[in-house]
Amino acid sequence: MTDEAAETRAEARSAGGAEAGAEAAARAPTEPAEPAGPVPLGVVRTPTGHAGVDAHLARLVDADHLGADGHVEVYEDVHRGLREALTALDAPPLPGPYENRS
Repeated sequence: MTDEAAETRAEARSAGGAEAGAEAAARAPTEPAEPAGPVPLGVVRTPTGHAGVDAHLARLVDADHLGADGHVEVYEDVHRGLREALTALDAPPLPGPYENRS
């Protein structure tokens, strides 16, 4: 293949690409597209068997219906609740009403 033939083919490709780009721009909408609303992620939450922890994890569903700026509040609330549940596991059990016999 000669240099002249390679240059001719390259020019033809670039001209075709420019025409295709112009056609695509003409078909594109002139108004900016509106941002999509919140979409649920569909994350499956497996129950842990601990009612308190499961209740906090269920609260994560609220984030599915909020915009990204609202996620922080939900995540912090869930994190706080899970931390409290873990802390409660370390606390010694409270004595029952009849366990303080001397």
